[in-house]
Amino acid sequence: MVRRDGHLKLKLQILCGEEIAMGPGKADLLDAIAREGSISAAGRALGMSYRRAWLLVDAMNRCWQAPLVETAPGGRSGGGARVSPTGHAVLNAYRAIQSNLQGEAETSAQSALAPLLRLEPRARRSASDKSVAKDC
Repeated sequence: MVRRDGHLKLKLQILCGEEIAMGPGKADLLDAIAREGSISAAGRALGMSYRRAWLLVDAMNRCWQAPLVETAPGGRSGGGARVSPTGHAVLNAYRAIQSNLQGEAETSAQSALAPLLRLEPRARRSASDKSVAKDC
């Protein structure tokens, strides 16, 4: 809460080597899988392809000690996916860190950044404006 009209957006990522093990998109995907019961339905609900959703699930499952998403093949009995107990634990911890970090940052930003932030950005300058620096 930098200003009433402005906001602070933080993007928490947990890395496993160079791979993003958990981030906002992966957390949203886990929530959607828990709600929808399948990777494809979760992807559709978030506006992403099945391939993209599957790649994110694969990355998560490779980065943690136990899989975050468990799948069952389709067929007559259905199939689908579910968030594992480890997945729920990781998701809950991630959301708690995210919430705490956002709250602390907003408190700090309120006093440090609010006086410096404009209510609205200035209008863009045209390329022909002589006051625009050439090396920008």
